[in-house]
Amino acid sequence: MKILLDHCVPQPLKNLLTSHEVSHAYELGWQELRNGDLLTKAEQAFQVLITSDKNITHQQIWSGKKLAVLVLWTNNWPELRIQSARIVVELDNLIPGTWRQMC
Repeated sequence: MKILLDHCVPQPLKNLLTSHEVSHAYELGWQELRNGDLLTKAEQAFQVLITSDKNITHQQIWSGKKLAVLVLWTNNWPELRIQSARIVVELDNLIPGTWRQMC
């Protein structure tokens, strides 16, 4: 699965998602893109966007989207590292065009 990590997601998460093809917004020069523009670009090249921006799901229209979005509960790296197995399970259960907010 091709995954994009939003600029607000710690880059080391990429190293824990080894069974996927993962890029970070900074690597692509997309760190300045905001929600609508980021989603438009991401949808052209990725299947999933991982973000910790809890507002993204309320600011966008999801009908007709093929990109799935996983919203993390935090961007705190130590906490994400400990819960990385949980993140992987959520990724495996995502459906294209939907979003899931982790608690």
